[in-house]
Amino acid sequence: MTYSIAFAGKGGVGKTSVCGMLIDYLAKTGKGPVLAVDADANSNLNEVLGVKIETTLADIREDIANAEAASESPIPTGMTKKEYAIYKFGDALAEEDNFDLLVMGRGQGMGCYCYVNDLLRDQILKYYQNYKYLVVDNEAGLEHISRGILPPVDLIILVSDCSRRGIQAAGRVAIMVKELNLKVKETYLIVNRAPGGVLNEGTKEEIAAQKLNLLGVLPQDDLVYEYDSEGKPLVKLPESAPVKKALAALIEKLPLRGNMP
Repeated sequence: MTYSIAFAGKGGVGKTSVCGMLIDYLAKTGKGPVLAVDADANSNLNEVLGVKIETTLADIREDIANAEAASESPIPTGMTKKEYAIYKFGDALAEEDNFDLLVMGRGQGMGCYCYVNDLLRDQILKYYQNYKYLVVDNEAGLEHISRGILPPVDLIILVSDCSRRGIQAAGRVAIMVKELNLKVKETYLIVNRAPGGVLNEGTKEEIAAQKLNLLGVLPQDDLVYEYDSEGKPLVKLPESAPVKKALAALIEKLPLRGNMP
């Protein structure tokens, strides 16, 4: 059975960076193969992972949804929409060492996408069962999970910075998970960019007020800023980098295969 992990949190807290480094850790420690899915409309997981993307599922969805209205349909004559979706899905899957990446792409435009979403969901369900782990970088609304386009989630990791607003946003996502009845087994919080890797009392109080299950803290790491500024994939950070070492310790605490007694 594929074990599925979803990341969520408000923008700007380093959620995608943490997600990408977890994917990299799973791949490099022999826990793969991993299917990584970028389900955030502001897609940049590929940049964190250092992967070039040729097309997104949104591109395929728009092609199919608008095929009949287009002056020149992208779907070849004699090919059904379903056949086209299957054919193009392979192009959207970026294959790397011990992990593959799918990018959902921008949000839906005007019109009905139910049929197309069903096609994409069927393809994702077909593919994801070939992997040990599915790791999804979500936007805060968990749209693709709530719509059923992505498979059910075993574990949700909420990411926040040290601000009260970030913690409150994580708290709202945790409430949403319950309201949507996603039947998640575990939900944890990781606080990112903590000065010296230590939380102040105000942040601790807000975590308690939001009733969040704190997995741990990642330190502010100047190397992350340097790599971002230079356009380097964060997965290329040295293993000695403080944030990488701290994240590895947190991952070992998660209820993943091989971690459980």
